[in-house]
Amino acid sequence: MAKKVFVIGLDCATPQLVFGDWKNKLPNLHKLIEGGIYGELESTIPPITLPAWASMVTGKNPGRLGFYGFRNRKNFSYDDMFFANSYSVKEDTVWDILSRQGKKVIVMGVPPSYPPKPLNGIMIGCFLTPDTDSDYTYPSSLKDEIREKVGDYIIDVHDFRTEDKDYLLHQIYKMTEIRFKTVHYLVTAKEWDFFMFVEMGPDRVHHGLWKYMDREHIKYEPNSPYEHAIFDYYKYLDEEIGGLLALLDEDTVVLVVSDHGAKKMDGGICFNDWLIREGYLTLKTGVDEPTRFKNEMVDWGKSLAWGSGGYYGRLFLNVKGREPQGQIPPEHYEGVRDELIRKLEALTDHRGRPLGTKVFKPDDIYTEVRGIPPDLIVYFADLDWRSVGTVGNPGVWTFENDTGPDDANHAQQGIFILYDPRQKLGRRVSGLHVMDVMPTVLNLMGVDVPPNVEGKIVV
Repeated sequence: MAKKVFVIGLDCATPQLVFGDWKNKLPNLHKLIEGGIYGELESTIPPITLPAWASMVTGKNPGRLGFYGFRNRKNFSYDDMFFANSYSVKEDTVWDILSRQGKKVIVMGVPPSYPPKPLNGIMIGCFLTPDTDSDYTYPSSLKDEIREKVGDYIIDVHDFRTEDKDYLLHQIYKMTEIRFKTVHYLVTAKEWDFFMFVEMGPDRVHHGLWKYMDREHIKYEPNSPYEHAIFDYYKYLDEEIGGLLALLDEDTVVLVVSDHGAKKMDGGICFNDWLIREGYLTLKTGVDEPTRFKNEMVDWGKSLAWGSGGYYGRLFLNVKGREPQGQIPPEHYEGVRDELIRKLEALTDHRGRPLGTKVFKPDDIYTEVRGIPPDLIVYFADLDWRSVGTVGNPGVWTFENDTGPDDANHAQQGIFILYDPRQKLGRRVSGLHVMDVMPTVLNLMGVDVPPNVEGKIVV
């Protein structure tokens, strides 16, 4: 029997907290866990917000989607990039398919959903929305309706990489409160068969306050007034989720999912400084203080590779006949990649201990490679360390973040909970992937799953 489906997306919600340390302290999530199917949800490679949520709602991997993060190469020049948005998603989303089947859908804040696209229902743009003065809703009239019925909508936390933690927490709670009020209004005032929303609060609180909670964090501060800040926020989230559950009937299946998890971030590898040290990157002149990497700095006639910063490392090769001043003959491409993989995976930390870095070739991990991916995807210390893109740092290792204060990195495992009020399932499952969510939703709603979807039906 076709059911209604209500999907609660908690960006960056992490299994070691939801299924582990705090499982019995979050009563509403605990109810869903105990009565449903739950388990760790494998994210995309890389576990980054835009490709991960897009893979979840399309059932396709980032290679088939053709974008690999927020910023992506537009062509093979050295600096021409594009920012992924809703129009970057060329594959059918779950709501595209449901709309064509006549199902009423509401999509709120699911990355990437700005600019909003027409569908059979309602869409509210995600955190990519520049501000609430822009056309961030479909239909456009919904913007004024939300302001009138709910209040001033908040797109995202402004400046979440800040040392002012009181300000940060105030903004996170304020955002979450108005977003849940908006969900309450839409659930009760609008017709829907499928409802999916994503709350960004967990991601922002993890990045801003992880070091106060995690005793293993290199910057852990004992007896901090923020020691319980993340737990308190999870408790608040759980209460808000309880309020939503009370609005749903027995014919609505509830999913709680995250795009990836979180983990402590021990430091950063200065990727371009390492490439300079190893002889792969040559600058025109020396740089003696941390400086934003620009292609004008590089002597491309003497450079084989360059790197990009972020939660994971992106390495690009300077290939003859591909890049404007390419130096690597195409027949040596694989040899250079393999050499770099060996060197990167042998990297140590500042004390000489192996980091355990993982390096991926896009053509090995994706069924198809569209767009222009990095030549190598690098997880420094298996994501315990981030990639720092600046040059001129004192060494290869740093404990200062080049984009502002940030305590946490993304982890490969997110969360998955599926609760059907009419079935007491109550079991933990393994082998779940973000791409499984889309076909599972279609199956629950009695809609055929397209044959080109990579994910599997969970139930």
